[in-house]
Amino acid sequence: MTDSLPSTCSALSALDEPLPGTAATAPGYVCLEFRSGWGRDILDGTALGPELSAELSARADAAGVRLLFVRRPGRDTVRSGHTALLARTEPEHAWCERLEIAGPDDLLELIPQVVARPAPGIGDPVSEPVVLVCAHGRRDRCCAVQGRPLAAALQAEVGDAVWECSHTGGHRFAPSMILLPTGYTYGRLDAVAGAEAVRAAARGEVFAPGLRGRSTWDAAGQAAEIAVREIAGDHDVAAYTVETTGTETVVRHRDGRTWRVDLETRELAPRPASCGAAPKPVRPVVATKVTAL
Repeated sequence: MTDSLPSTCSALSALDEPLPGTAATAPGYVCLEFRSGWGRDILDGTALGPELSAELSARADAAGVRLLFVRRPGRDTVRSGHTALLARTEPEHAWCERLEIAGPDDLLELIPQVVARPAPGIGDPVSEPVVLVCAHGRRDRCCAVQGRPLAAALQAEVGDAVWECSHTGGHRFAPSMILLPTGYTYGRLDAVAGAEAVRAAARGEVFAPGLRGRSTWDAAGQAAEIAVREIAGDHDVAAYTVETTGTETVVRHRDGRTWRVDLETRELAPRPASCGAAPKPVRPVVATKVTAL
């Protein structure tokens, strides 16, 4: 890289890397309020010790859920206890529950509850969107420098619905935001766009600018859904499902309309996926054609 080019991973990504198809795949989430140091990886043993970290990692992998640490913007360390948030992201079956737990050990029994499609009823239902903004500075400086101001601005807008969270996947898209229970993930948002995305979610709609994808789907499914949304113009959060069979990706609207989306993987110039990392090729999945069936 020359001195004339931007140096952070997020600035380099913003030059030419598309956002659709870049959300981490996670049909379920378990979020633990953990206010002390997180470590570079929340399950590297720094925060919870090696034994509990290894067991939580194994149970999260078995359940197919993503485990995140969360904390209030401003790092309130006074309150005792831990809030836990459980969520599933599938259209028509998305749910989120909130409960108070004594400590991280309680997650060993909670994580398997997120596998089931219906809400388990072990916590209080959360009806408004939960806002997770990555502010994991030990993982990447872009998340701290850009994520924390966004979280603070959104907290001023929508209050306690906002949490700073650990690594969401894709520091180079900072600031990165996930909305639960849908799993719709955003990147490169400013405070105004972030607030609009949260308001849209509260109305049961999807805000298009900055959209990386719904974490229910893999990269191809995310890119396909966004491409169809751009054409069909339906902002209903639960309107679409994605089916992938072999190399064919089909997006279905609940009113019966169906589209086949042609996709291709492109290769962009190498750049660091994280600040300070070695440059690697970037291979975004791009929708090239949408055909109504």
